[in-house]
Amino acid sequence: MRARTATALAVLTLLTGSACTAGPTHHAPPADDVIKAATRALTDDCLIRQGLTPKSGRQRVSDALFGTGRAELSLRLPTGYVVRTHTDGCLAAAQRRLYGDQDRWFRSSVVVNNLRPEAERTGRPLSEVRAAHRAEIAEWRRLRARALTTATALLEGGGTTHPKGNQ
Repeated sequence: MRARTATALAVLTLLTGSACTAGPTHHAPPADDVIKAATRALTDDCLIRQGLTPKSGRQRVSDALFGTGRAELSLRLPTGYVVRTHTDGCLAAAQRRLYGDQDRWFRSSVVVNNLRPEAERTGRPLSEVRAAHRAEIAEWRRLRARALTTATALLEGGGTTHPKGNQ
């Protein structure tokens, strides 16, 4: 078993174990922790497949992790800010693997993560802003549930290398 997968499994086991000792009922680790552990395992595998190590140089690792050139995905928020991200790079590949669709995940997560700033900017109650973005919130929940299922299977199975190779 690879070291990063073992680390991710250790984190998952630690979280699960600590939840078990808290009381008689078993609680799964928080979804965010499971998804983060799987994302880390996938991105670490991707960097290693490219022959990169911590000694490879900060810029080379950053480019491989986050992508290079012009960001391919972009979304203008009601607050006026524009959020952009790359579709290349190890993080983008991990998002495609976990969420199934990086573009839909990017758009829904950016909207959901900016509901409060939108409410503040527009002077509307947060509940009204949430109601206006009901479709994006539902999409975010659906994609996140898929990511949790994929992440759990990936961490339990120990295999993080993408079946189609370097993706």
